Amino acid sequence: MGLPLRATKASCARGLIAGAVVTSVLLTLGCQQDHGGRPAATRSTPAHPSAHATTATSARSPSAVPPHGTAAATPPRTIPSVRDFTAASGPGWRPGHNSRVVADLNGPLADEARMIAAELGLRTASGTAHRGDLSLALAPRQSGGAEAYTLTVANGSARITGPADAGVFYGTRTVKQALRSGGRLPEGVIHDRPDRAQRGLNLDIARKFYPPAWIEARMREMADLKLNQLALHFSDDQGFRIQSTSHPEIVSSQYLTKDQVRQIVALGRRLHITVIPEIDSPGHLGAVIRAHPQLQLRNAGGTTFQGSVDIANPAAARIVDDLMREYAPLFPGRWWHLGADEYLALTVKDPQASFPRLVAAAKAKYGPSATVQDLVTGWLNDRARFARKLGKQPKAWNDGFVTGGIVKPDKDIEVEYWTGRLKETARQPEEYLREGRKVVNLNDEYLYYVLGQPGGFTYPTGERIYKEWSPAVLRGSKPVSDKTLTGPDRVLGARLAIWGDRPEAQTPAQVARGIQLPLAALAQRVWYPGKPPLSWSDFTRLAHRLGV
Repeated sequence: MGLPLRATKASCARGLIAGAVVTSVLLTLGCQQDHGGRPAATRSTPAHPSAHATTATSARSPSAVPPHGTAAATPPRTIPSVRDFTAASGPGWRPGHNSRVVADLNGPLADEARMIAAELGLRTASGTAHRGDLSLALAPRQSGGAEAYTLTVANGSARITGPADAGVFYGTRTVKQALRSGGRLPEGVIHDRPDRAQRGLNLDIARKFYPPAWIEARMREMADLKLNQLALHFSDDQGFRIQSTSHPEIVSSQYLTKDQVRQIVALGRRLHITVIPEIDSPGHLGAVIRAHPQLQLRNAGGTTFQGSVDIANPAAARIVDDLMREYAPLFPGRWWHLGADEYLALTVKDPQASFPRLVAAAKAKYGPSATVQDLVTGWLNDRARFARKLGKQPKAWNDGFVTGGIVKPDKDIEVEYWTGRLKETARQPEEYLREGRKVVNLNDEYLYYVLGQPGGFTYPTGERIYKEWSPAVLRGSKPVSDKTLTGPDRVLGARLAIWGDRPEAQTPAQVARGIQLPLAALAQRVWYPGKPPLSWSDFTRLAHRLGV
């Protein structure tokens, strides 16, 4: 993808220090013609790529004109937008033929240095940075958190610092995009950090298999958008998609080997993307039930319920725990997704009458007043407890948090709120937030890409996400009214979710194209708080130019 370049090869080359390799790289990045001059010192907070520049002495005056011989400086155009930019006088920075990427190549930023150097066609070096170099360094006392960074362009050089390697990495993404969109980094200082801590993509590989190369390509696109989570839903009624040694009998014919998963996880580590496993239970276990039919849930009349296991049978818990134990080392990240949605025993009119076996198990475990709901909540709590034992922070879908029983869902399980369409029966998001729970936004009104568009689903559009959605819009199209409930410490972030309900409806290539603008719009809204600074048409042009 990409729009026609605004400058010819010759005009880009005139602005560069001689060097065929660097010229080629900048052309690939979309180098624009340099009109010369030095930008006046300006302040833009928050950064607004289309804001008019002002002089340093008249920073508050929108009509101020830069002094003769200077050019207006604006923040770099990136997705997501940078949050704070202070412009200064100077030509900015772009790589020349003597430019290097300088970092401690035996230290924690070695991977970041080598990656951006390869992308820009530059050499790497340790030691002291010189004029023309891009340098990377950790600044542990710098504010903003582990994903924050400061990018300083001055005296013919550029420098990225951050409290941790993640922030420095995001600084290199800004460099890469700024060179592609504008041909240079503007003189000045960028202070940037995400609004929400969790930002990413949810991928259903259980119902539609995606090869490792496709997954890795999406991860590289995600990294350039500063997204940091890839959740893999790899177990469902239609398939179980990761090699297993504890229960090989449940694995589908198409699957990821453990070595392929390790490769995906290793790439994620380099790109600062955490890969989150999900084994959905006690529903959506059809692949397990096919190999173990004795686990099938049946009502009093013998009717089966697709994908739901009999949680009164201890063998059901054993097999799920076996799988969690097996896969925990394969996914070394912080989180484990327990699923817990759409357990069909709770969808009937009278669960107590329909499932006397579940009622008996509930009473035996929790006392004479216990119900089916209590047994289901106990299952969730038991799996969450086991996840914590494995060193994981548990997550679960919001409809797995059942009300009305004597057993309460554990408070530290993160709520992944998906039932956002108003026609769906669901507890309101405010209920979870007022209980003090942490929530992640997967509002299916905006963020569900369901193949084949069954059940009234429509493919999400980047425009709707960009214009209407925010992390506070958890259900329907209106934000939670109490803003104290939806800050970054309560609504932790959001993910776009790809579901394979009708797996043949789109090819992997069509899915990749279909999610491109929705994912870019999501990245903008979870990084940059408030109204996006660009119009939708300008944003789409920028996305095409950047190839994101």
